[in-house]
Amino acid sequence: MNNMASSQLPDSIICERLILRAPKLDDALALQQLANNKNIHKFLERLPNPYRHEHAIDFINNLARSKEEHAYAIITKDKEFIGVAGYHLNCKSGVELGYWVGEPYWGKGYATEAVRALIVEARKIGVKQIFAHAISKNIASIRVLKKCGFIITKEKIDNCGPHKGVMVSYLKYENNNA
Repeated sequence: MNNMASSQLPDSIICERLILRAPKLDDALALQQLANNKNIHKFLERLPNPYRHEHAIDFINNLARSKEEHAYAIITKDKEFIGVAGYHLNCKSGVELGYWVGEPYWGKGYATEAVRALIVEARKIGVKQIFAHAISKNIASIRVLKKCGFIITKEKIDNCGPHKGVMVSYLKYENNNA
């Protein structure tokens, strides 16, 4: 479903422990503080480093909800900003799912909960194929995706961008029961 419009997706998603909602300017400081982390940057191809406040503002105002992107701020039920998840809508045969969670929140199951919620919402509106990719050394991210029903379809060396020369795993959602 390559012409999926952002308008088909919900503005917010309520999960067991999380709320996924449109990023707001009030999130900019927390976004900047969590994203300005070399441990986050080394695994993400589109995140500048250092990540400045103006990057957060630009993401919120211009990129998060656009023709090609439908991003959600990941918020705990205590209203704490912990990361970003969403869809890249401009894929030829489906959508690409992406996410990151701030380092203080790693290992708590938040990424898995957010990814599962995104899968459910994409399937509700008829998305047939969901893709993801991760740097192959990012074992934790690949584990999250596999736990949610993705399988690795190929691995190859990235040939452009900040991770040129790095092995990347490409995954496809295969499990309707995950």
